[in-house]
Amino acid sequence: MAESQPSVRPCRVLLVGLMGSGKTTVGRLLAGLTGWPYLDNDELIEQAAGRTARQLLAEGGESALRLAEADALEAALTTPPPCICGVAAGTITSPRGRRALADGGIVVWLTADPATLAGRAVSAIHRPWLEEDAEGWLRETAAERNPLYGEVSDLVVDTAERTPDEVAALIHAELRERPACRAWLGE
Repeated sequence: MAESQPSVRPCRVLLVGLMGSGKTTVGRLLAGLTGWPYLDNDELIEQAAGRTARQLLAEGGESALRLAEADALEAALTTPPPCICGVAAGTITSPRGRRALADGGIVVWLTADPATLAGRAVSAIHRPWLEEDAEGWLRETAAERNPLYGEVSDLVVDTAERTPDEVAALIHAELRERPACRAWLGE
């Protein structure tokens, strides 16, 4: 877990992690528990670019996808708190993205082993990079990105052995302990 971040950060929950970690599912459940809006990276990208992540990658390459992800993160971070944001997995590869995450709210890293991630991620047709060896790609990508997620994370939650409801409840309980969020929760 990262060192404690300044308490002046807004009450914005930023869910990070690799494809299949549960960002969208947990984000929507957490929104239900808190009453706060949920902003999904995939939806923000489609609204801004008019194409899915897979289409952006196929048509414009990785640089087009990363640019769209950065724009989606910026849109999420300009949303007034409190809110919950599912952040694109690749955003963590950019130093600028990591700084924005660290300053933008409470970063919650959802993690699981590559086999679990692959089993979840391959069912979504909009996801790029998973056509041939999803588990192998996720294993390599985790090795590269996990240290970066660790740099910015306030809370790390392994989703492999927990239901999405359990993960959302765990995060909700953590938010009650954060002064910046307690008032938004009516406590």
